[in-house]
Formats: sequence, C-alpha cells, structure tokens
Amino acid sequence: MEVRTLPLGDWPALQRRYLFYEPEDAVSAEGGRLPLLLSLHGAGERGDDPDLLLLHGIPKRLSEREDLPFVVVAPQCPADERWAADSLARFLDEVERGSPIDPDRIYVTGLSMGGSGTWSLALAQPHRFAAIAPICGRGDPTQVSVLRHLPVWVFHGARDPLVPLTRSEEMVDALRQCGGDVRFTVYPDADHDSWTQAYATSELYRWLLEARRRPAN
Repeated sequence: MEVRTLPLGDWPALQRRYLFYEPEDAVSAEGGRLPLLLSLHGAGERGDDPDLLLLHGIPKRLSEREDLPFVVVAPQCPADERWAADSLARFLDEVERGSPIDPDRIYVTGLSMGGSGTWSLALAQPHRFAAIAPICGRGDPTQVSVLRHLPVWVFHGARDPLVPLTRSEEMVDALRQCGGDVRFTVYPDADHDSWTQAYATSELYRWLLEARRRPAN
C-alpha cells in the first residue's frame, strides 16, 4: 500500500494524497483489468494526515498485511467537509485513467460518514458500480428506487448511538419495497463500530467479486 497524490487542476478539494493498494497477483486478473474497491472513511479521519486512514476499515486491514483481491483506493476527505458525490466521481474518473481498471467491477464501501458517502455516490451514479456495501450510514430512502438493480449489502450495529439503526433500516425497507437486491446484517451487540465485524467477514469480499455492473434498462 502506498500514498499517492492526485492533483486535479482547479479543484483544490482533491489536490491531496490518497492510499493506493494493488494486489500482488494483479497480472493474473481478468483480461489484465483489475477490480477496484473505493473505500470511504468516517468523520474522524478527515484532514491532511494519510496515517489517519489506517485507523479503521479496509486500509487498516491492508496495513496489517491482509491481502485483498482488488485495487483499493482510499481518498481522504478535507477537514470539516463531508463526502460529496461529484468530487468522488471525478476522483474515480482520474483513478480509472491511471490504472487498468475493469469498469464492470467497481465497488464502493464506507463506514459512518463513509457509509453515507457510499449511499450518496451510488444514488448519484447508480449505473457506474457493480455492488456497494454501506456501513452504519445514512441515505435518502425516497430516492433509493434507482438502486433496485444494484447488489447492496448493508451493515449496522443495533446499539449505535451516533447513527441510529433506523437509518439503515429505512434504506433497506425502501429497497425491498421496490424489488431491490439487498442484504442486511445487524450486529446485536455492536455500537457505532460495526465496521470491524463487517470487514472481517470474508464472505463480503467474495460477494463483491461475484457482482458485475448491470447495464441500464
């Protein structure tokens, strides 16, 4: 895993460093093009210090030398800001230009503020991704029907005091009502940190890799 810089001209919000990981067996990926996992951190990891990204989630697992079968990119949100779908979309555009990414195998996951960012980005670009896994995030259930084609796996802690379980429940219920492809895991004893258990679930990574982007109807 390495720290990279992605300057985007007149867009200072993304003129900053991000973490980049490429699996060792990248050359054996399908057609030489690699699956990409975008990892979005929570509010506590905002700022200019990329070491903060190693505290939780996917980057933490990679820092502990656990291999994952994806290219992983983990941008850092500026201090006092929140994930914005348009900024993340432009970030992904640049990452795709610079690496041999399979456009049909792009996945998004995030925790807390990053879980909300996952919902927001998918709602803004519903046909860009193969699957998403928001963890203890918030979304807009009135808009979720645009994701009914998209495999979604939602995680939340039943005792979460910061983002109530109801925020995930309402998204899942809305998806189910419109025929969405959604899984929902609730950890009965977890508080806000439901991501440690979620990212320790090996089935999550197999489930992601089984998904391919579905064409727009």
